[in-house]
Amino acid sequence: MTEDQLYQGNRRYSSWSLRGWLAVRLAGLDVQDTVIPLQGGDTAAIKAVSPSGMVPYLVHQGAEIWDSLAIIEYCAEFHPALWPADRIARAHARAIAAEMHSGFRALRLAMPMNLMRSLPGVGQTPDSLADIARIEQIWHSTAARFGAGGPFLFGAELTGVDIMFAPVCARFLIYQPPLSAGGLAYINVVRQHKLVAAWYDLAAAEPASWLVAKYEEIT
Repeated sequence: MTEDQLYQGNRRYSSWSLRGWLAVRLAGLDVQDTVIPLQGGDTAAIKAVSPSGMVPYLVHQGAEIWDSLAIIEYCAEFHPALWPADRIARAHARAIAAEMHSGFRALRLAMPMNLMRSLPGVGQTPDSLADIARIEQIWHSTAARFGAGGPFLFGAELTGVDIMFAPVCARFLIYQPPLSAGGLAYINVVRQHKLVAAWYDLAAAEPASWLVAKYEEIT
């Protein structure tokens, strides 16, 4: 067994872990998956292994990376197609990935990720809807400018940008806010990707003892 590890939180809830896992799997890194369940919201177990006290945390061939976007950048050294080859497209990709990384707080708070729930209409506040409008604007303008050969934002293949937005797609499937036809089509393409589908399967197989009440009691 490899000593290299990708530490993750509950797949059901951990949007950041999903991003790290997708990048690692797309790059084909040989690492062991280690899930640290947030039972009852307890983070002590994660703080015991992760320098930042958060997940995902990747340990690979002497490198230690504890941030999702940094993990994508690291994985791109092994799988350069995580970023577009063209300089201008790559700059745009990094800009919108960074915006996703640091922004959209209202959406995150109003619509926490729980892959096994269906909560249509919940969480639609003026601020979360403004975040959703900005996300749709990003998707539309990016696909129009760089997405020839689609169906992903930069063409035919899943990239680091699609990885950054994958948990947003999950949230939109859970909460079903009003979206454009183009937005819905993109969400369905991301959901059907084989790695995203595999993550959902892993989430569904998690034991009931890993459930966190505050995410299960949202109505």
